[in-house]
Amino acid sequence: MTQSNPYIDSSYGTYQGGELEHLYGDKFHVLADPFLLTLLGELCTDVCIQPRVSQLARALYEHLLRVVVNQEFAHKQNTITTRMAESSDRGQWTGQTIDASTKVVTVDIARAGMLPSQVCFETLSGLIEASNVRQDHAIMARTTDADGHVTGAHFGESKIGGDVDEAIVLLPDPMGATGSSISKAITHYKNEVEGKASKYICMNLIITPEYLKTLKEDHPDVIVYALRLDRGASSPEILATTPGTHWDQESGLTDIQYIIPGGGGFGEVLNNSYC
Repeated sequence: MTQSNPYIDSSYGTYQGGELEHLYGDKFHVLADPFLLTLLGELCTDVCIQPRVSQLARALYEHLLRVVVNQEFAHKQNTITTRMAESSDRGQWTGQTIDASTKVVTVDIARAGMLPSQVCFETLSGLIEASNVRQDHAIMARTTDADGHVTGAHFGESKIGGDVDEAIVLLPDPMGATGSSISKAITHYKNEVEGKASKYICMNLIITPEYLKTLKEDHPDVIVYALRLDRGASSPEILATTPGTHWDQESGLTDIQYIIPGGGGFGEVLNNSYC
């Protein structure tokens, strides 16, 4: 007789629509979208290789960006004159559109964040005033001990093209594991870059409870949008509860801080570079 797997997260048992129910706080958004979860599922398999890897990552970030823009960017009542105005005095449409004056900075956290940030930069440049969109580049690296355990993150070389005053700062990084790299990047922007950003928004494909805890402790103002929550290192009893009910007992990391079930190192597979 086949035994059922006790390590299946009950949160994904049925289609809920909207967002995944959790108790982590209202700044954290985990989408419950079967369409996107299907694409992400393929991306996480070992048979998914380039160029399919980049195709999927691009599609997923285009969808995720749409959600973030709709929910976090300012809207504006706009009147558009259509081609029909030549033949009718009713050739105008009026409704809510994205405020084209919104200022945005998207941060490429190399190397997994290079493609996601480029997708955001290109898409936003065609949606709002292109002069209001900037892409910065930062080299981040985990720091580990002799046993491979993550001890923190190093903020290395960077190319930051100006201030962030009143800007929405996007950090599109696929894997939110420990949160150390993202937290370090946000701290750098808050302390070393001129101006006060209106929002910091992390955009991830997969996150863990540990990642959310780090951000909530280090930067309680930060907003997170993710496609999937992985807590596969938790006990069967915890996996049967609503995420966040027993936050201190939830885990989505292996002993060397890789996400489980996860999808491996996205920086490696996106760049065909395994060292």
